[in-house]
Amino acid sequence: MDYVGIILTGWIVGLIAAIPIGPVNLICIRRTLQFGTFYGFLSGLGAALGDGIFACGAAFSITALSQLINGYSMPLQLVGGIMLLVIGVRMFLAPPPARMGESYGPPASKNGKTTANGKNGAGKNGAAKGMATTFALTTTNPATFAWFLGWSGSLVGMSKNPSFFTAAFWVIGVVIGSATWWAILTTVVGKLHAKIDDHVVQIVNRVSGILVFLFGLGVLVHVAFPKLFA
Repeated sequence: MDYVGIILTGWIVGLIAAIPIGPVNLICIRRTLQFGTFYGFLSGLGAALGDGIFACGAAFSITALSQLINGYSMPLQLVGGIMLLVIGVRMFLAPPPARMGESYGPPASKNGKTTANGKNGAGKNGAAKGMATTFALTTTNPATFAWFLGWSGSLVGMSKNPSFFTAAFWVIGVVIGSATWWAILTTVVGKLHAKIDDHVVQIVNRVSGILVFLFGLGVLVHVAFPKLFA
């Protein structure tokens, strides 16, 4: 069993899942501009944990299902591939989300550290609140679970008899992938906040939509021509 490959697959899934610009991304951007890169990243970790929970539910469900209906891996992959195609198209066509205020975050002071309320840090309570907010937004979004459910079909394709142990490695990869995006986002925003506008957001959404669509297409090609991947 190639556990490195399974973790890498989960990493890619978690990374792409976090990229589309929506409410959680806007919150992390705003907190980065208010309190700095570190607090913005902590807010993103709340979303990463939420992704991990949904990934657990999806991966363990698909693993149990595949064990119950052994021999039906192709239909599972077919459904997952179609779901990814639909999600990819919706990502591509999604307009930029409503802004929070006149920009994607409050204007930073000259030294980039002063917040909207004049304080220089969010404090422990603020960091915990930020994580709780993004965690709640992530875990109450049914589309997020549908996303991971679609991708969990890749476990069936990578292993003829996926186990819960295999699923656990995939989930670890998802959390790491999601956290990677939040680290990238908050770092970039901290340095280039003035250049983030609707056009940039639309480009990000379209690129991520194309990538998801191509992955879904790849899953369907694998179903149609399994010998090509043997």
